[in-house]
Parts: sequence; C-alpha cells; structure tokens
Amino acid sequence: MTYTFNFDWIAQYWPVIVKGILITLELTFVGGVVGILLGILCAFVKLYGAAPLRFVVGAYVELIRNTPFLVQLFFIFFGLPALGVRLGELEAANIAMVVNLGAYACEIIRAGIQATPKGQFEAGVSLAMTRLETFRHVVLVPSLQRIWPALSSQLVIVMLGSAVVSQIAAEDLTYAANFIQSRTFRAFEAYFVSTLIYLVLAIVLRQAMAGLGVLIFPRRSSR
Repeated sequence: MTYTFNFDWIAQYWPVIVKGILITLELTFVGGVVGILLGILCAFVKLYGAAPLRFVVGAYVELIRNTPFLVQLFFIFFGLPALGVRLGELEAANIAMVVNLGAYACEIIRAGIQATPKGQFEAGVSLAMTRLETFRHVVLVPSLQRIWPALSSQLVIVMLGSAVVSQIAAEDLTYAANFIQSRTFRAFEAYFVSTLIYLVLAIVLRQAMAGLGVLIFPRRSSR
C-alpha cells in the first residue's frame, strides 16, 4: 500500500497555524524577557544576598532544574486551583515558562558573574559604589556579554519546550498541529509542517539573539 501525501488542507487551516505560531512567539517573548530578569535577580541574591534569601533561591533553582517542565506546568495549572488560585491556559503557560527559564538563567548568569575579574569589583568599591551599584554598572553587562550565547541557546530550548503547553489546551503551534490532524487524519503532514515551522523559529530566534547581542554589546563584534 502506497501512502499518498496531501497538503491541500493547508489552505483551509492556515489561520489555525498562524494563530499557533503567534501564541508560541508570545510565550517565548514573555518567558524570555521576564525569565531573564528573574534570572538576574536570583543570581544577585544567590551571590550577594542574605543567607535566608540565598537558601530560598537555591531551593527554587534546584527544584526547577531537577523536575520536568511538564510537571511544573501541571502543578501551576491543575495544582494551584486547589489553593484558590485559578489561571487561564495562557497565564499558566507564561508563568511556567518564566519560572523555568528563571532558574536556568540564574545559574548561567551566576557563572558569568563569577568569571568576572576581582579587579572590576575593586574598581566599583574605589568609586564608593554600593554592592548593588557595582553589580548593575560594573559587573552585570560584561557578565551578560560573556554568557550571551549560552543564554540564547537556553531561550531556544525554552521556546521548543513550550510545545508541551498544548497539554493544558493553550493554543500554541503544537495545539494547532493536534487540532489539524484530528480533523484531517493527516498526522504525518500536520506534524511535518509543524516540525519545519519549529525549525525555522529556532533558527530565526537564534539569529535574532545574536543580532541583539551585537546591539547590546557593540564592543564584542570589534574584538
């Protein structure tokens, strides 16, 4: 028996695909921006915060990095309502992605900060800067420049991992593929198209992060 490929359904279901792409991009943008900011805050606390705060951040990082993202998503969407916290599908997906990326970004950024020469810290002290001012004006930017490729790769991983949000009916790209194959019974074609789209999104996101890095850290390109 010969299988006949059929992509005629794309003309009918392209609005569903576009909606899925837009939601995937929205989740990636919100998760990326807020997650990186959370990672910066956690890295600062883990290195310079009081002992109780360091313990809390350390526990958060270990918990998130050692549990599956799908379980974290289910806990937020299905578990929190037991405590009276009810969230929509996209709200839960956004929170889960922020929390997940924040933990990984924390460790990546912390590694960049720890690789900063001590002379930069001493320079901040000599200028009568506080610890926070030294971190913000002297240490943070060179540290981010150092770990930008790793942070970019982690963001791509988070974008690809967002595919599981379809499990709580968030209408992302994977949800669109599931919906299309359930209507057309063209599973191979539906998931083939979604795979190609994810591949393109990952390549574009990686290139966009590289370009953003050149804009934020102009000296990098001249070295």
